[in-house]
Amino acid sequence: MAPEKDPFDQPIEMEIDGKLDLHTFRPSELSPLLKDYVEICRERGILSLRIIHGKGKGVQRERVHRFLEKCPHVASFRLAPPDAGGWGATLVELKPTATSGEF
Repeated sequence: MAPEKDPFDQPIEMEIDGKLDLHTFRPSELSPLLKDYVEICRERGILSLRIIHGKGKGVQRERVHRFLEKCPHVASFRLAPPDAGGWGATLVELKPTATSGEF
């Protein structure tokens, strides 16, 4: 009898539009998810991101900010204004790729 597959190990199809909602992801998934998402957005010329980490106790926000501080593709980031999620979301500006046509 084959072992059952963990439903959490299955790939998740998601739209790449610059808005990433982290509510459905486990903390252990954050770094690889953010790395992949940033790379794909840059490849597609999406340089302004909104990462929704939720308010809660701030654990997800701290993890996201720690990743962004170390990511060489991030030009800047800040908490979103109240109408865009306030301290439950982070706005990110990415550096363009060399092939994106921006100077």
